[in-house]
Amino acid sequence: MNTYHASIKVALRKNILDVQGKTVEQALHSMGIESIADVHIGKSVEMSVQAYSREEALAFVDDACRKLIANPIMEDFTIDIVQEK
Repeated sequence: MNTYHASIKVALRKNILDVQGKTVEQALHSMGIESIADVHIGKSVEMSVQAYSREEALAFVDDACRKLIANPIMEDFTIDIVQEK
């Protein structure tokens, strides 16, 4: 069995209003930082996975994302997996 490192990036879908991102953008503008736009806030999750193959590890992490880590109605996620040495 191998150990894999998974990095997951979760973000609101493009058609969902990112209230937190919009608030940060407005705060930056009020501080005089006008050149920043389209701020989006998401979350990052890191984990180790025990699996026989990269494909199996990816399937475990994808299942975890769909069931718990990301809200499938409002969020999209991407997974990057590398085998640990």
